[in-house]
Amino acid sequence: MTTINNDKPWRIVDIVVAAVIAVAFGIVFLAWNALYAATGPIFVALPPAQAIMYGVWLLPGVLVALIVRRPGAAIFGGLVSAAVSVLLGSPYGADALISGAIQGAGAELGFALGLYRRWNLPFAMLAGALAGLAATVHDVVLYYPETGTAFWTVYGSATVVSGVIVAGIGSWLLLRALIAAGVLRDFAVGREQREV
Repeated sequence: MTTINNDKPWRIVDIVVAAVIAVAFGIVFLAWNALYAATGPIFVALPPAQAIMYGVWLLPGVLVALIVRRPGAAIFGGLVSAAVSVLLGSPYGADALISGAIQGAGAELGFALGLYRRWNLPFAMLAGALAGLAATVHDVVLYYPETGTAFWTVYGSATVVSGVIVAGIGSWLLLRALIAAGVLRDFAVGREQREV
């Protein structure tokens, strides 16, 4: 997919759909935060491996970018979903806003590397991986500075893998489902499907 929208301003429909998706994920985060906390005992033997569940938090940045296809879309998705999470009582407090922006910026970098012209599965996976890497740097510096290289390596690997699978491939599959449902007919990705 090579539709170029980076020279066009955001339309109202872009903002509304991006916001709706981000808000929906902000609500999902409420349940995901609780589930993440509850699964801690499962990872007692290797605590940093729990980061394999991280991808859900990375998903809105990748998905919003795949739909809107404009610079800033991934950051918008990451930041707005985090803001909703904070408003709903995120256990991470205001740091969720910083984290959401950093994760969105990581995903944004993935699509920027494709010059905002590559909106395919490999770039979705790259965006997910870079969102995971950005999340890892944030978390290691803020929450785990004393844990050491072994912890950081496992945590980072799990976060990046989760970013690739859940945020990258998961976003791609959600995008395909939204296209099939006809929800995205006003977007480039929906028009491309009709032309195929």
